[in-house]
Amino acid sequence: MESWSVDEVCNWLVQRNLGELVPKFREEEVSGAALLALNDRMVQQLVKKIGHQAVLMDLINKYQQQNNGLESFTYSCEITPPKSPEANSGTMGVQVFSPFSPTEQTGYISPTEKYDGGLIDRRVLKQKKNMKHVFARCETVQWTNSYVLPEFPYDVQCILEERKCPDHSMRIRIIEFLQADMTKYLEGSLYPNSQQYNVVVNALLQAYPFLDEDGNGFEEIVYLEGHDAEMDEHIVWFKQEYMKTERNWEEVDKRMNKTLEMRRKMISNKAPLKEILRLFPFLRCPYELFREFQLLTHMDIYKKTVEILEIYSGNILTLYSVRNNPINVLLRENLKQHTEEDILKYMKMTATCLLLPDVFGDDSSLFTAVNEEVKVLTPVLEVKNPFSVNTCEFALYIEKEKLAQLDDCTMALAALLAAFHVFGIQYPKRIHNTFHFLESLILEMKSPQSLPKKVKRKLEELECLNI
Repeated sequence: MESWSVDEVCNWLVQRNLGELVPKFREEEVSGAALLALNDRMVQQLVKKIGHQAVLMDLINKYQQQNNGLESFTYSCEITPPKSPEANSGTMGVQVFSPFSPTEQTGYISPTEKYDGGLIDRRVLKQKKNMKHVFARCETVQWTNSYVLPEFPYDVQCILEERKCPDHSMRIRIIEFLQADMTKYLEGSLYPNSQQYNVVVNALLQAYPFLDEDGNGFEEIVYLEGHDAEMDEHIVWFKQEYMKTERNWEEVDKRMNKTLEMRRKMISNKAPLKEILRLFPFLRCPYELFREFQLLTHMDIYKKTVEILEIYSGNILTLYSVRNNPINVLLRENLKQHTEEDILKYMKMTATCLLLPDVFGDDSSLFTAVNEEVKVLTPVLEVKNPFSVNTCEFALYIEKEKLAQLDDCTMALAALLAAFHVFGIQYPKRIHNTFHFLESLILEMKSPQSLPKKVKRKLEELECLNI
């Protein structure tokens, strides 16, 4: 194999069902010698798909192992590229054998049979039989929940044994090594499923519990299926750019577009929120949160929220069901202290946002925490001093942690609704009427049959008042 040309390596790839790799191997001029010199990092740069990486490294490793085992009789066993039987005519006393060529290539030869005048070495035949057994075993390995961790590369094993927290690049190496190891359990598919990933993560954390400390992020193995060097570069860039005071928002937008598919896969696979935000910290910025919503729905959620509140604010504030609500009472007291039109409009919009759950008979604690501590895990707004122009504060919380600080109640309401959509979180049952109302207007579903009866009635009532 060491003497193979680039063309011969490409022919070998085709025979191994790796024909997709041929253009890249030609471009990089990978000869036989270069193929055997590839390490795992080079393979990751050369081959994008994890499954192909695993198969290629497995074949290279098997060849190297077999080559070491045959060193004692290499004088009688020449390794050559796969050729047709006719191409071997005229060779005298030379065993033509490649551990990677199909068994059908040469056919079965008995231990006493001659080959072109030379006696076949029994050890070579035994080696061929062993190779066939290895491939057959790899093809039939079944997945089991009692997954056994593979032996990591030496430098990785040293880090783990010393209980050192691996840096980002080392963490990615461990993840990719485990992903490659998992492919031997697959049955015709290149990628494991989420349940199999979870079993592997549990095995890793049981063996090395310290990896789960201080947000080391090994849960991401479940979600970085198909991870490659380009994605790694985007993630590192996000982290560095997010720490800057002045950010290149144009570049942020481009990279968020390129990584959208990966984010959606993580979210659909129920990735922990902290892990999503660790990899994509710009989702903490209201602008990027709204932009993500727009990529998913083709709707400008902030603009639509402003329109809705302007249309329905007056009617909501005059409803009998909220007339004596403490929020409405506080609003009327503060309105007396101001005459500026902008401030009056701001206060009315704020009150409208805060009163929405009461309009639909929902649990307001699942919507806002006004001048009190956030107590729920689902997205909720923290509001302080709502009618004080100079000291009011609005923040979006998820899982009791602040996600974003917001300028006003309208922006906060838009961010709240966007968070449920962007992060794939279901509305709590005790607040779903409020969100169905907002969703029906923002997503322009005026009166769909799926809306709860209470929401449809209230929507009709508000529209009648507006007329």
